[in-house]
Amino acid sequence: MSVEHVEHVEEIEGGGAEQAVMTAAAVSSYPVAPGVRLNVRSGPGTGYGVVRVLSEGARVSIYCQTPGTSVSGPYGTSNIWDNIGSGEYVSDAYVRTGSDGYVTSRCS
Repeated sequence: MSVEHVEHVEEIEGGGAEQAVMTAAAVSSYPVAPGVRLNVRSGPGTGYGVVRVLSEGARVSIYCQTPGTSVSGPYGTSNIWDNIGSGEYVSDAYVRTGSDGYVTSRCS
């Protein structure tokens, strides 16, 4: 787990470093489909702008999930979008979660 994730969780949680590490450890990491450079968007859909691109072989931590634009990818067709950071979403159709449904709580 990188320091960047801990700092990010700390920022969201607003707690101390110990709480951030415990919270970050509770979030699972999932692999992005092999050979894919995945667009990270500012919202849960293809109509949102690309804020960055994940490199091949990337893994993501999913903080919450929300419905959005339906996308077809290596893991089927899904309207589930994974929140991987503040204002950062990827289509669940490109993330190997082991499920066609939600694997964590819905974003509020």
